[in-house]
Amino acid sequence: MRQSTTKSHNVSKQRSLDKQALENKSVLKNSLTGEELRGEKLKIGIVQSRFNESITDALRDACVEELIFHGVQPENITWIEVPGALEIPIVLQSLASKGGYNALIALGCIIRGETYHFELVSNESAAGISRISLDHHIPIINAVITTENTVQALVRQEEKGRDAAKAAIEMSHLLESIS
Repeated sequence: MRQSTTKSHNVSKQRSLDKQALENKSVLKNSLTGEELRGEKLKIGIVQSRFNESITDALRDACVEELIFHGVQPENITWIEVPGALEIPIVLQSLASKGGYNALIALGCIIRGETYHFELVSNESAAGISRISLDHHIPIINAVITTENTVQALVRQEEKGRDAAKAAIEMSHLLESIS
């Protein structure tokens, strides 16, 4: 298991934001108050599966880019890699138990093969992620994409990474506002 923060580890393939990309980004709003949501004070943990690494790297890059765009400080982003999707929940549980995180994000990619293994990995990974979120009362964004083929995964990788970042920020603020 490798642990790093984006400050001390250059996230591979991280793309710089160009003017057009900035224009395409939307402001996040609190669903209860309508106020703009910013991430400056948030601490976010990311657990990424290495299986299907080119896809999970793109998920991570898009996620980190979006977190930073919305104000999360790079030194407040912890990134940990694990071998596969079934290993994600145990590391999420460890981070949740440690405390100090406003939200956690699970990144992975499970592509259907010719056996029943796809269903087992998908279902068990998702169940573990949900259970930890509820047990520890912390938002855990499940961005483990499950697809029929690699093409579907490639189409979803960046958007799902960005969506995970936005959901982590939104849910952090939402839980804080109703607690």
